[in-house]
Amino acid sequence: MLKSALFGAALAVAVAGAVRAEEPAAATVVATVNGKDITLGHMIAMRESLPPQYLQLDDKTLFDGILDQIIQQEALAAVAEAGIRKRDTLMLDNQRRGYLSGVTLDQTAKAAVTDEAVQALFDEKYANAEPGKEYQASHILVATEDEAEAIRAELDGGADFAAIAKEKSTDRGSASAGGDLGWFGVGMMVKPFEDAVIAMKKGEISAPVQSQFGWHVIKLVDERTAAKPTIEDVRTELEGDLQSRAVEAKVTELTGAAKVEKKVDGIDPAILKNVALIDN
Repeated sequence: MLKSALFGAALAVAVAGAVRAEEPAAATVVATVNGKDITLGHMIAMRESLPPQYLQLDDKTLFDGILDQIIQQEALAAVAEAGIRKRDTLMLDNQRRGYLSGVTLDQTAKAAVTDEAVQALFDEKYANAEPGKEYQASHILVATEDEAEAIRAELDGGADFAAIAKEKSTDRGSASAGGDLGWFGVGMMVKPFEDAVIAMKKGEISAPVQSQFGWHVIKLVDERTAAKPTIEDVRTELEGDLQSRAVEAKVTELTGAAKVEKKVDGIDPAILKNVALIDN
């Protein structure tokens, strides 16, 4: 009976201890290096900064790898801390400033994107916009104007455009499809090519057109009015615009509100090349 009572009491103490044990938190110490604490928070922060390919590792491998990395860094950093130089202090100042300014801009960019803001910008840019045109064209691309002229002469004589494209076009991606480039809108092709297409009529074949890729002989297959975009079609573009506007405004606002006194009179800009100033 006494043995059972003692066992029961021991079990109760163990259970109570388990209940009282704190859940891991950012301040939880996971290792010490020469008496300096490494916390779970340090590990989480490092994980947040890793490239995506590392995040594909299983949890145990990643946990162990991050912990080992921080331990190694701490052991190495201790050596530099013992003899920290002017250069080191200045580099750390710049890194801290850059990181914290990035935090402000990240917060600003995230706050700028709301459903209401996206809808408002969509209405501003697209609600009353006239739909543009889309074009379907084929081309034959060659290296010289003389080759292009010769091909145009063959086509004028009744040769098949697709057959010549398959045989002679240096754009092998479209050549296999008889030169077909599919449908495209304004801004999707290089300017000389686009200008020629816009000026053409359906079924027409162009004179040779030069671009940075060579000489094109173009056939306008068809054209149509482009479908009006939906908000989802352009959401990524709208969110990017909102973030860019907000970031630019925040930089202007905070820099303008800051008390700035530049004191560079008499300093030769070339002095930035003098690294000896921070190595002494």
